[in-house]
Amino acid sequence: MKHHVREFFRVGPARRDHIVATRCAVSVGLPLLILLATGRFDLMIFAAFGAFTGIYGRGEAHGVRLRHQGQFGVLILLVMLAGALTSAAGAGAWGIVFGTTIAAGLWSLAVNYFQLRPAGVIFFTFGYAAIGSIPLTPPLWQAMLTGLASVVLAMLIGISSRLRPVWRTSMAAPERRILTPGRWREFGVEAGANAVAVLAAGSLATTVGLGHNYWAMVAAVAPIAGPSLAQRVNKGVHRILGTFAGVVAAGLLLAPHPAPWVMVLIVIVLQFAAEMFVLRHYALALIFITPLALLMTELAAPSDPTVLMVDRAIQTAIGALVGLSLVYLMHQRTLREKTRRRLRKHRDPEA
Repeated sequence: MKHHVREFFRVGPARRDHIVATRCAVSVGLPLLILLATGRFDLMIFAAFGAFTGIYGRGEAHGVRLRHQGQFGVLILLVMLAGALTSAAGAGAWGIVFGTTIAAGLWSLAVNYFQLRPAGVIFFTFGYAAIGSIPLTPPLWQAMLTGLASVVLAMLIGISSRLRPVWRTSMAAPERRILTPGRWREFGVEAGANAVAVLAAGSLATTVGLGHNYWAMVAAVAPIAGPSLAQRVNKGVHRILGTFAGVVAAGLLLAPHPAPWVMVLIVIVLQFAAEMFVLRHYALALIFITPLALLMTELAAPSDPTVLMVDRAIQTAIGALVGLSLVYLMHQRTLREKTRRRLRKHRDPEA
């Protein structure tokens, strides 16, 4: 227990995080500032999700980064399209739950197939459910064009360091790999776990009756991408504690009822700070990520900030507990599989 407590308060070393943080802040800030200047608040959520393209390919060579960012860009555009169509269809809270369940499972397979990093389906779960939950006020073609422009901008910023010869890295594509049936089974298990986590957390959150049920679904998939039980549990605990601290931070930021242009500037600063710490201390990063997500939601669909923050805190606790419970069950399944393999090997040493 002492070891885990010490680990929780340990902040990892910096690894030139300011470079990635600057890229991501510019990728998010530039399209939001343009939309702010033109008064198109209805398109901001599409620009913001497209800008998350800049988060991918962190620390990778230019060729690999460009390929991975392009793959993420296609996937996030498809998620935004699906979310927009769901919103236009008026699917309601339960429709969002079932749609997000399908998206989490399918996009989990794609993320693992393309080896995208950061791993997991948090952005896709959030993107589908958040866009599907708000009224689709702009024309669909404008929304998708905004998302596409944001994706392309983030990709250009991602390789902009090639303008300086000393910063250039290889433009070679990622090495092709052969996936075994066993590897595909692992992908399937993780996809199923993401789908079950979303369905369970979303159903529970919707039944409770609080709004913004997508916070529960996002929190539920957060621990599943970890490579080990300890890291998954650690991520779930960080998610709960970091979100609660982030809700307090959001309350302080929203209390003065800032003007939209101030909120956009705050989003840019929060995006920079989140990328500075996301690999070093997840809970600390969530102190910035939580108000960032809440402000993005407020820009897209203004509501009572107090209700929004209460929903975020409670729904995150629900989702994280569901995710951690599922992680435990997955760990027990792994232990049973190992036990069966040992018994088979003991009975048949040549197997």
